[in-house]
Amino acid sequence: MTAPLADAAWQPSALELSRRALRRRATVWSVLLALLSSLAVAGVLVIVIANTPGWKVVRETFFDPKVALASVGPIFQGLLLNIVVLVISAVCVALLGTLLAVLRSLRGPVFFPLRLLAAAYTDFFRGVPLLIVLYLVGFGIPALMIFPRMPAMFWGTIALVISYSAYVAEVLRAGMEAVHPSQRVAARSLGLTHGQTLRIVVIPQGVRKVVPALMNDFVSMQKDVGLISVLGAIDAVRAAQLQVAETFNFTPYVVAGLFFVILSWPMIRLTDVVTSRLNKREQAGGIV
Repeated sequence: MTAPLADAAWQPSALELSRRALRRRATVWSVLLALLSSLAVAGVLVIVIANTPGWKVVRETFFDPKVALASVGPIFQGLLLNIVVLVISAVCVALLGTLLAVLRSLRGPVFFPLRLLAAAYTDFFRGVPLLIVLYLVGFGIPALMIFPRMPAMFWGTIALVISYSAYVAEVLRAGMEAVHPSQRVAARSLGLTHGQTLRIVVIPQGVRKVVPALMNDFVSMQKDVGLISVLGAIDAVRAAQLQVAETFNFTPYVVAGLFFVILSWPMIRLTDVVTSRLNKREQAGGIV
């Protein structure tokens, strides 16, 4: 007799069922209203743009289906190079950014030179535009003739790592400093060394606090990886430029832009989901 009574106790009441039904109806109406309003806005934009004096020329210059179809293959081949550079850069940025954040968090006057160097590095490369870093690294370092001849992809990856590691280091440092000092004290009281405290206690908690910011940096790097084309690498942007030079039509640029949107969209949506989950956990009193 205990099991049936327990099952019956978990049945929602009629009032709760009516509330759930009301919430479902409200959700349906909200979705329908959002869909209708979006379609109305899109329709107005289409009508306004289609009736502008220069729309015919713009359509032929930027949205030619034949040119777009012919340029998909070469641009996609260039995009594969962008993806390779992105993966390598992301791993290297994570490692170098973590190292810089740790150096800036070192305690004691004996580590002042390391903290100063790390601070100077992050301040300098956060202030210099990525495009200038690409030029300095891609054309300046090879001109020294110290290293053997390397492809443009290599120097572009180095420039991305140098620039973005400064941003990631500051984000990680902010997360590490947000960890309450009592966590460090408790870890040291348990016999952990300074390095073990950082690796086991501080860095994991600090990373969880700044996950949305780190993911946004990764989204930005997904777009900026296209700048390696200025060094001559045949990536998606450079392939689009070559197609434009052949066809005298700007549609390949639109195709390249759509490829980058498709590349970035999953991470953008994942960033929103992770941010929402972390906010819910924080509001519920969980550990972030």
